[in-house]
Parts: sequence; C-alpha cells; structure tokens
Amino acid sequence: MKIRLENVVKTFETFRAVKDVSLDIESGELVALLGPSGSGKTTILRMVAGLEYSDGGTIHFGDQDATDIPVRDRGVGFVFQHYALFPHMTVADNIAFGMKVSKVKRDKAAIDARVADLLRLVRLEGLGDRFPAQISGGQRQRVALARALAVDPKVLLLDEPFGALDANVRRDLRRWLREIHSELGITTLFVTHDQEEALDLADRVVILKDGQIVQQGTPEKVCRDPQSAFVMRFLGDANVIAADVRDGRAYAGDVSVEASGVADGRAELYARPADLDWAQAGPGIAAKITRVLDRPDGRRVLAETQAGEALEFDVEPERILNAGETGFVTLRRAKVFAI
Repeated sequence: MKIRLENVVKTFETFRAVKDVSLDIESGELVALLGPSGSGKTTILRMVAGLEYSDGGTIHFGDQDATDIPVRDRGVGFVFQHYALFPHMTVADNIAFGMKVSKVKRDKAAIDARVADLLRLVRLEGLGDRFPAQISGGQRQRVALARALAVDPKVLLLDEPFGALDANVRRDLRRWLREIHSELGITTLFVTHDQEEALDLADRVVILKDGQIVQQGTPEKVCRDPQSAFVMRFLGDANVIAADVRDGRAYAGDVSVEASGVADGRAELYARPADLDWAQAGPGIAAKITRVLDRPDGRRVLAETQAGEALEFDVEPERILNAGETGFVTLRRAKVFAI
C-alpha cells in the first residue's frame, strides 16, 4: 500500500508542529522518520494513523483519500513504545483481541490458527498461555507487534517501539524486525530519535527539523552526503573547525579541502572522528592532546587546537599517545558549510 502526504500541516494552538510536509512512501518500503524531540515525526505518524487530523493538506492510501477516514477504518497496525498490552490477558489473548472485535468476523478455530502462526513468526512459540508480566520487555514488544499484525494491516506504524528497552535488546530486535519486514513486505513507517536505529532498519531515512523535512534518502546517502550542518551534527559525532573559503577551497591551519559551491568567506569544516588523524609533524592543524579514552575497539583522543576548538578522533588501540603531547591534526575528509 503506497502512502502519499501532500502539503500536510498540523497546528496545536499557536504552535505549528508540521509545516507543509510532502512525502511518498512506496508500497512495501520501510521508512524511518528521524529527528530530535519536537521535530514533528510522531505528529506525522499519528496523522497517518488517524489519531490526529491534519489542518491542511491530504493523506492518501493508494488511490484513496484517507485524510478524514476514522482510525478504525484505515487498516493500520500501530505499535507503541510502551507495549500497551492488556495485563489481565494472556499473550495469546492479547494477540487475538483485535480479531475478536474486528468487523471482519472469524470463528474461534481461525483465530486460534492465526495466533499460532503469529507466535511462530515472532518466535514466541510455547508462550501463548503466559501473561505479560511473566515475559521480558523484548518479548512483550514482540507480542505488541504480533497483535498489530493480527488484523492484516495495510500499513504498519511503529512509534519508538524499542525506546523502553536496553541497548543489547534493541539491537537484537532491530535485526529481527528487519527480517520480519523482508518476509511480510508491509509498508512500514517507523519513528525514532535514535540515528543508529534508523540507519540499521530503514530503506529510506527522512530527517525532520522544526516540522519540516530537511533531507531524505537511503542510509548511505544521508550518511555520506549530508546536505546541511544540522544533518551532519544530528547523525553522529562531528568535529567543527573554523575555516575560510577562497576560490573553491576551504583553508584551516596548514590544510585545505575542496569547497566547490560554497561562497567565499567564513565557513566551518565538519569532520567525523574517523576523518581525523594525528601526526607529529605538519602540515595540519596545530593541536595539543588533552585526554586519551580507551574503548573496547580502539582509543578516542581528545585534543584542542591553538584556537581553542575541541576535537575528537579515533586511533588504533595499540597506538601510544599521551595527554600533553603536541602535534598536528590531519584531515582525511571533511564537509564544508558556509556560516
């Protein structure tokens, strides 16, 4: 089921949460809405679900205008961050609930068979008779997904579904959810503020800021070619170095990088920790190491330039560097944005 949003607007009292957002989600695509708190991502999801109505624009499911269709008639499955399972019902009864109250009537045998199929799908065979309090948080979230899938939704909507779980469980569930999506092929819209989660899961990432889309594309595209300083900062650790642009080159210290399309004048170089290195001699940006942090997979070095800019970069775990050491930070690559 293809979803199309055209110039969608949502205002709460005097605050405009969503500002003329247009977005196409292809049938079978998994799209992540990614952004900081207040960026409008959950409001967009709730409008697609029918839990909120837009103040302008339209929402189409395929060829049908769904803008004003009530939530119960939209054919969406919704998974929330906090499970929302019925504590007094067994796992099997939670999954079956939507089928029992649906307008589409099924007999008990059909419902039981569907529940058994879904328990296998979410890898919870044998746990149907347990209550939510008797299973783990990760398992409860799998039950919530099974319940959403039980009514054969046209569209699956996920609102921070792993936000209440610890990091290791979230990683496992991300891989599992991607497998489920590949198997079922349901059009899925996924809201998160976790960059790693969006990049791991999505076919396409839509980045929002202040109620507007600022960039969208494949995980590779948004990671390798951020189109603004905001996207560069939001998608991970970013070092910022003052620079001057002259004739298509940005200059900082004794180094320069290509800056085609950036106007001459003051600018900033943005570089990931993996984009920087350390050298005893120039050319480079003169700096002093202030601290060395050991990590399981390497060493993170904190340094300060002569201009007082704080920089972080990663080196191999066996490389010996010490606080107080002076030298030069070198650049492997950087993005340049005008100030």
